[in-house]
Amino acid sequence: MVPDEIPAEVPQDKGIQSEIDLVPGTKYCVVRQWLLPRDQVKAIDDFFESHRQAGQVRESKSPHSAPTFCVKKPQGEWRIVHSYNKLSDATIPAQTPIPRKDVIIDSMAKSSIYSALDLRNGFYHILMRESNIPLTTVSTPSGMLWEWLVMPQGLKNAPATFNRCVTHLLRSGRDFAPSYFDDVFVHSRSVNGKTDVEVHKEHLRKLLGLMCKHKLYGNLKKCIFGASEIPILGCLVGRNGVRPDPEKVRVISEWPTLSNVKELRQFLGLATYLCKYVESYAGKIRPLSQLLKKEAEWKWTAELADQDRPFHFVCDASDFAIGCTLKQHDDEDRDRVVYYQSRQLKPAERNYPVHDKELLAMKYALAKFRVYLLGSGPFVVYTDHTSLRTVVKSPHISQRMARWLSFFAEYDFRVEYKPGRLNVVADTLSRRPDYVVKTADANRIGVERVSAPSSSLIVERVSAPSSSLIDDVKAAYASDADAKQLLSYASAPSCSCTSLSRA
Repeated sequence: MVPDEIPAEVPQDKGIQSEIDLVPGTKYCVVRQWLLPRDQVKAIDDFFESHRQAGQVRESKSPHSAPTFCVKKPQGEWRIVHSYNKLSDATIPAQTPIPRKDVIIDSMAKSSIYSALDLRNGFYHILMRESNIPLTTVSTPSGMLWEWLVMPQGLKNAPATFNRCVTHLLRSGRDFAPSYFDDVFVHSRSVNGKTDVEVHKEHLRKLLGLMCKHKLYGNLKKCIFGASEIPILGCLVGRNGVRPDPEKVRVISEWPTLSNVKELRQFLGLATYLCKYVESYAGKIRPLSQLLKKEAEWKWTAELADQDRPFHFVCDASDFAIGCTLKQHDDEDRDRVVYYQSRQLKPAERNYPVHDKELLAMKYALAKFRVYLLGSGPFVVYTDHTSLRTVVKSPHISQRMARWLSFFAEYDFRVEYKPGRLNVVADTLSRRPDYVVKTADANRIGVERVSAPSSSLIVERVSAPSSSLIDDVKAAYASDADAKQLLSYASAPSCSCTSLSRA
């Protein structure tokens, strides 16, 4: 039932008629016809003459009337449109259930072959209820009044009535051919020893038989038969599952920059199409949703730090790397990351004691986050090394630490202890697996790690080449009396310090 031309005739009664129930107290629904160009007037007159000959319209004397106008089709032809706005406002909406997209798609599970049929001129296949015919009256620029005997396009409840009619007529095939308004989707799979193609042919014969019986016609140009994948309501469904239509994704990705709330609402409505296919969609769309607030500032950049809020950072050090994280608290007092930083320790830095490594991590963070922290007011540094809280005030510091503390002097901060189990991010950054020093690398830079057999102590020593200078130093120590005493004490630390002679 996919002819090139649909027979011009009054349709048979399909058991469902188009009904218009008006809100109580409604008076005449009249809108005056406006002037149109001559070519549109001719197109309108030709349109009604053809439908008059088919017995689908007749001249009217109704007190109701709606204007008629034309809209250009992509192919260049005129589409005839009736402005039933006033009548629609006075019409009680029909409570007809609309098929759910997800239910239709879920019903196609395990199918492997598909077809899609588009019903043609479906509205003209449904009769109007006799008492409602005068309400469908339309005027033309040439001064004619026509009333429809079949359901015209533009009525408020016309789509729901058509969907109810198609669902009713094709009910016996809904297990393999669900419908959505003027679209019918056929899906099949192999069953009882029959191939999917054989089953699909049987399904198509049953569907086309129902269409022939009830005089429903398809548009061959828009039909798809025996495909492995078909478009269904904005997505592609096939044997490999459901995926978004690439063309719609391209339209969204190439959307122009938004400039006001109206455009933003339009874009968010379109982007919702992808919510089923995007992980954590609500979180990703949140920066745009925030712009719907009245006082929101429109600044098209990545989400930036709020310079009016205080900063804080956490830092940590491991045997081979240091890491730090700059953070702020948001409106809900949650930690929001502004910046991550980490690096490997240099060969000399790996020999630092733990205390110095932790202080080095703090110095590294202050240098990296300098533009955020200088002039921002007091801020807090969190570390999992408790002694760093008092290092600034300690009188016993090394020369290296003294240099670093002079660097700290230009910053206004305090140090707070944060246990390692809570200092997760910085701790992880300082322990990146790719920062670990491999054995070959350690040997190449001259570092040996020797495990003592009687304890868990690990000794690090740096190998150095022999030279005549070292031999001369050893000989000088051997001939020096004070040096002999020091060496003998070092080799036997249990000796009393008083045994050393004073210079």
